[in-house]
Amino acid sequence: MLLVVTYSRAARQTLRNACGAHEETVVRRFGRAALLEESEFGAFLALRLRAEYGVDVQVERTEPLNEFEAVPETVREAAKAYADREHASTPYAKFASGEAHPDPAAMKDREL
Repeated sequence: MLLVVTYSRAARQTLRNACGAHEETVVRRFGRAALLEESEFGAFLALRLRAEYGVDVQVERTEPLNEFEAVPETVREAAKAYADREHASTPYAKFASGEAHPDPAAMKDREL
């Protein structure tokens, strides 16, 4: 997919218009950003915006995350356990302390 982020009011309005006119190419809209299908037409819409607004438009290529291939099992289990924690206000560092869950600082240092 192509992520298009706008940083000016004019670029945002043009993105909104393009998304409205070409809904079949839009995967999802987020206000000042949109995910477009990774097709030539999606690239055309994104690059047309960048050609018109320059640095006010950022275009990035994204890939869906396959959590079972890219994320270690310990991290997946920690995320599920933390989501199911007994007290919603417990910070993750405290939750993981003394448990088999990965340390948040260590996770920040490791790339997927």
